[in-house]
Amino acid sequence: MTKEMSEVTFGVLVGNRGFFPDELVRRGRKKVVEVLDELGYGTVVLSEEDTECGAVETREDAKKCAALFAENAEEIDGVLVTLPNFGDEKAVAETLRNSGLDVPVLVHAFPDERESMDLDHRRDSFCGKLSVCNNLKQYGISFSLTNSHVVHPDAEEFTEEVDEFARVCRVVRGVKGARLGAIGARTGPFNTVRFSEKILERRGISVETIDLSEIIGAAEELDIEADRAQEELEKVESYVPTGDVPRSSVEKIARLSAVINDWIAENDLDATAVQCWSAIEEIYGVVPCTAMSMMSEGLLPSACEVDVMGALAMYSLQLASGQPAALADWNNNYGEEEDKVVTFHCSNLPRSFFSEVKMSCQDILAEDVGVENTYGTCVGRIAPGPATFFRLSTADNEGVIKSYLTEGRFTADELDSFGGYGVAKIEGLQQLLRHIASEGFEHHVAMTKDHVASALEEALRKYLDWDLYRHQG
Repeated sequence: MTKEMSEVTFGVLVGNRGFFPDELVRRGRKKVVEVLDELGYGTVVLSEEDTECGAVETREDAKKCAALFAENAEEIDGVLVTLPNFGDEKAVAETLRNSGLDVPVLVHAFPDERESMDLDHRRDSFCGKLSVCNNLKQYGISFSLTNSHVVHPDAEEFTEEVDEFARVCRVVRGVKGARLGAIGARTGPFNTVRFSEKILERRGISVETIDLSEIIGAAEELDIEADRAQEELEKVESYVPTGDVPRSSVEKIARLSAVINDWIAENDLDATAVQCWSAIEEIYGVVPCTAMSMMSEGLLPSACEVDVMGALAMYSLQLASGQPAALADWNNNYGEEEDKVVTFHCSNLPRSFFSEVKMSCQDILAEDVGVENTYGTCVGRIAPGPATFFRLSTADNEGVIKSYLTEGRFTADELDSFGGYGVAKIEGLQQLLRHIASEGFEHHVAMTKDHVASALEEALRKYLDWDLYRHQG
């Protein structure tokens, strides 16, 4: 069973070097563990009965700590190396190498105090951190650093650093071994969302597929009076206002939602991509937008148009932010303001994205298949606030995963539209658009309402080794 997204456990590796005061190590170890506990993070750490001060200094200490980490490998999402004094750089590196862990590592060092630089109180962690990092580099172990070279665990900066590192750990843990669902085939006109399952599989990411007819058939067979259907109907009606939508359409959406969610659970999936038009409207008589919106709001992101890489980008953003993610089009210019763009979809955006939202029909398809077959969209304006925009794509000829990433804000600029829409401001937008177009990226972009680009960049560059363009205006 996968861990809850909010749960992060750190292996804590406390460094020590004997000719520096042991008492600083004892107090330092206790302080770090206490702070992590207060912040809600789990810890796996040597006790003072296991080694001197519960720290790592000798080869025997390293073997004990490596064994402890290996024993708890399923629980450990990242390792915090903390240096209350100079520390033994070789013991730190050997612990990590021999543990067999393949997780992010954050190297932290305590600061000295100007008034306490005598032999009984000085730490020299400032210098020791450089030696530890030198050895990690020699051993080929990737690691992250705090923004300030040294920082006390009582400082607000330490809390921010640990929270940022936890985001990195969630992304790395979640993406490695992610399971994605593709519901239906990519429709002919959407060449843009082609991708390589084999490139994903080589990186431990699996794609489970199911024919759309199986989902529709199961939804049609599900009796609306059945407990499972009634349970989902209650969720739909409490999720968005449905007053303008025929009851029969709401019931169809509930049955469809029940079937898709049951398939997700049966296959242990983390995200899905759905063939959202036009077969489902013509055959079943609704759009799946509300069902998909509910999944994304419930932290099971769901992308339109069988955009599997879009779904993976949504999932990555969700892991970083801890909040729902959405998928939309880079759709329109906003007048002559070159740093602003209209993002739009029909839509299945999560409820939390909107200022106000209601269920309606899919205006684009209504003329082709009839209004009565297109109910189920989530219509409204995206609320102002921070946003991170992210796209993943498989570059099949090169055999790599490539991506771009940027931050911006949704604004309150005037706009009258339909579907799910918003105005976003991104500094240097024209430069970003040139990169997207020249590199052949898709017109879809994933987004979350938070600024998490730094954590995502650290995860992708340092620990996943994916190609990334970070746009910063």
